[in-house]
Amino acid sequence: MWICPKCGREFKRTNQGHYCGKAPGTVLEYIDSQPIETRPRLTEMMVLLQNSVPCVKERISWSMPYYEKEGKSITFSACKKHISFYAGAEAIGKFASELNGYATNKNAIYFPYDKALPAELIENIARWCLS
Repeated sequence: MWICPKCGREFKRTNQGHYCGKAPGTVLEYIDSQPIETRPRLTEMMVLLQNSVPCVKERISWSMPYYEKEGKSITFSACKKHISFYAGAEAIGKFASELNGYATNKNAIYFPYDKALPAELIENIARWCLS
């Protein structure tokens, strides 16, 4: 058992990555809690998701921005070198040919901070996932 020296939470793994402190209440609070150099890309991601799907519901879940419509969801999170965009395995399969140049795993796409966000691709994935 490992105890975080900052927040006092207990974890099974030593030095487990986690969010210390009070969870953000809104997506803007989440973005404001991130390093200043990442905020422009995170704000851009938020706006892309808000604008891509009409009537999408935005909230925080598991301390991350969460977008939902009619029981379908997508989310994103800030990491040290990239934004993790959790669109699901089916979306990654569907858009695989357009995701060349981006690292993926079974349910996430990683958009590095040092590259421009592929706005049209993100919007298309969001529409496909939430429609």
